[in-house]
Amino acid sequence: MNTKIHKILACVDFSEYSLMVLQHAVALASAPDMQIIVLNVIHQRDINGMKMAVGYFPVDGPVLVNIDDYVEDLKKDRMNQLKHLVKEHFFTEKSKMHLMVDTGIPYACILKTAETENADLIVIANKGRGNLSRVLLGSAAEKVFRHSPVPVVCVRDPKKFIRGEK
Repeated sequence: MNTKIHKILACVDFSEYSLMVLQHAVALASAPDMQIIVLNVIHQRDINGMKMAVGYFPVDGPVLVNIDDYVEDLKKDRMNQLKHLVKEHFFTEKSKMHLMVDTGIPYACILKTAETENADLIVIANKGRGNLSRVLLGSAAEKVFRHSPVPVVCVRDPKKFIRGEK
């Protein structure tokens, strides 16, 4: 078993936890040769919602939204957001970061990316944008924990999880 860490997959969803995820990934990637893959996933349900909304427009009229163009624009926007986040907060570490935007079911894309990019560690927030579905762990984080072939580091806001005084 190889316990050396060369690549860290940092999962960013632009929630309030995203900055903490990247801070932990950078702290863990202390060696100069380590790489951080920063991944953002456009949820397939958002794309499906747009497809359904477009379906309500008349077929014989002008097409107001092309789904493929919509997804490409969304990918470009997310990539720009990632670049801005890295430039603003991690300028000196940007050379070790590789930015990626994917589409699909978030946990499946995270696991697929971990495999295809040969990640040695995944850093993910305990909650994200869709945090109504689970109380302690977000549903994507929970599925990543259950199915990941590599270790997973859970990042959470210490202000929200304060231990009681004894």
